[in-house]
Amino acid sequence: MGEHDKVRHEADPEELRLFTKALLDDLRALENMLEEGVIESGRRRFGAEQETVLVDESWRPAMVNLKILERLDDPHFTTELGRFNIEFNLDPVEAGGDCLSQIEGQLRELLAKGQTAARQEGARMLITGILPTLAQSDLGIESMTPMPRYKALNQAVGRLRGDHFHLRIKGRDELIVDHDNVMLEACTTSFQLHYQVSADEFAHYYNIAQVLAAPVLSCATNSPLLFGRQLWRETRIALFEQSVDTRGQPDSIREVAARVSFGSNWIRKSALEIFQEDLARFRVLLGGKVEENPFEVLESGGAPDLTALRVHNSTVYRWNRPCYGVSDGKPHLRIENRILPSGPSIADEVANAAFWFGLMAGGASTFGDVTKRMDFVQARENFVAAARRGMGSDLFWFDQGHVPAPELLRDQLLPLARQGLEELRVDADDADRFLAIIAARVDTQMSGSQWLVSSMDGMGDCAKHESLTALVAATAERQAEGGPVHTWELANREEAGEEGLHFRRVDQLMTTDLFTVNQDELVDMAAYVMHWKHIRHVPVEDNQHRLVGLVSHRSLMRLVPTLKGPGREAVPISEIMRTELQTVSPTTTTQEAFRLMRKHRVSCLPVVDDDYRLVGIITETDFMELAADLVDEFLGNASD
Repeated sequence: MGEHDKVRHEADPEELRLFTKALLDDLRALENMLEEGVIESGRRRFGAEQETVLVDESWRPAMVNLKILERLDDPHFTTELGRFNIEFNLDPVEAGGDCLSQIEGQLRELLAKGQTAARQEGARMLITGILPTLAQSDLGIESMTPMPRYKALNQAVGRLRGDHFHLRIKGRDELIVDHDNVMLEACTTSFQLHYQVSADEFAHYYNIAQVLAAPVLSCATNSPLLFGRQLWRETRIALFEQSVDTRGQPDSIREVAARVSFGSNWIRKSALEIFQEDLARFRVLLGGKVEENPFEVLESGGAPDLTALRVHNSTVYRWNRPCYGVSDGKPHLRIENRILPSGPSIADEVANAAFWFGLMAGGASTFGDVTKRMDFVQARENFVAAARRGMGSDLFWFDQGHVPAPELLRDQLLPLARQGLEELRVDADDADRFLAIIAARVDTQMSGSQWLVSSMDGMGDCAKHESLTALVAATAERQAEGGPVHTWELANREEAGEEGLHFRRVDQLMTTDLFTVNQDELVDMAAYVMHWKHIRHVPVEDNQHRLVGLVSHRSLMRLVPTLKGPGREAVPISEIMRTELQTVSPTTTTQEAFRLMRKHRVSCLPVVDDDYRLVGIITETDFMELAADLVDEFLGNASD
């Protein structure tokens, strides 16, 4: 998102054509720079970007990023797509020496600074791959950071898709969601790493990064939950690939590339191949006036910004992405690792960085030409397997065939990472300290994802929203303590805090596992559903899942005598359902929902989205159970 500052909202076709011309000029200028050898070489720098989530006192998203940024007034910090996100960028460090300690130190310093500003706005700053308490109702257009570049991105992606964003992910649970904007992307929170390489070694290192993506991700997963469902070990991967997918509904025969992808093949010569392929495959989404003439800058001996190229590159989301930049007046190339989730702790993040940096160096000097040792499709399948199953995956590894991830990590890759850090002349104590965290994580099989899943499973039949709240509260506490995740105690229900504090909105209390009927079905069907499932209300939907009525046990019993007699054996539900309904949205407060139920003397409220599609139901029983819990807690506190 950082390159979008020069983007103007609603670029017209003429402006997009001019921007595309500037983009083509940038590509030709980069080609000249590669041919003339002006890209910086012989220097190895590391960088990192930290994405964070803001939460309020009930451990739900806090939409206050602009207020916090105003308090911070620090160029390290910047916006992200969601109003509940803030990103901060670390200063680049030279590889070697205490570079890992430098990264750790600045991470802790900036997170502490952000935390102080967040608390002044009644919020906290967390590092987590996907916030467990995030709900789909938090992702409306009003939750988007109100800046032109984000609005422009949303409109551009929506224009290419031509319909809603359809999300489908299957893991232990299955999630199927339709959404009307690009805000699904805001669910994903990453810790992105940068590795500077010379132009002539770019292809070799980039291919190494592709091979390493799967094993590094397998032990670093931290995003198993989305909207309360247990999905992939790193659900970010599937979610991000679908959340900004511009393909819409293409013809089933034609192959259309996804804008978020692992790539389609090995790189043979240079970074230019990727930039050219991305421009050939993906339409220009964002425009803006570009003042720079890169050829004039080169003629004068300067380093062009290549603004148009960088903006377009920022809208193509390869998991390993090439980056062009200028530092100290010299142009350089970097490989950006986008696969790693944020969190679960700073210690874990720096350990992941040490592992990847070491493997990049060790792999480059050890693997040889990986394009001759592994098919690209095998590297891509490894990546998907690691995202799905984490350390439970089997990964194809050169001439060894499929190897269990823990065995590969422990026996081959940890020693290789240690070798690579030695080649980079990183302090031995730092290398040992951070690689020991990876080793312990592998030995205990306790990644961030495993901690979240084990904690949730351990809370048993605890209400889902209560357990999700406990996960976030426990994560915040353990992050503050500073230890890596393999040392964390599992979260427990008591960490959710005061009962009722996390039930402020209908979507936190409503039932989403619904039994419904169609208006054209028999009345008998509604009666049987009520009997079988021990429920007293059955919503009625049409074929598009829009709410059209409600059948209650009381109304059904009252009308049954009138349905008897000749010619009335097959009565449709449409004849007895109630159509004048009181409904609420997922974001309605529980207080307002309770008030509506009392005012209209109804015992349930269907919960619908903006298109009047049914998403849940809230009943008087839900309020009674909540009230009982509150009384129990009150009496318990009083006795203390």
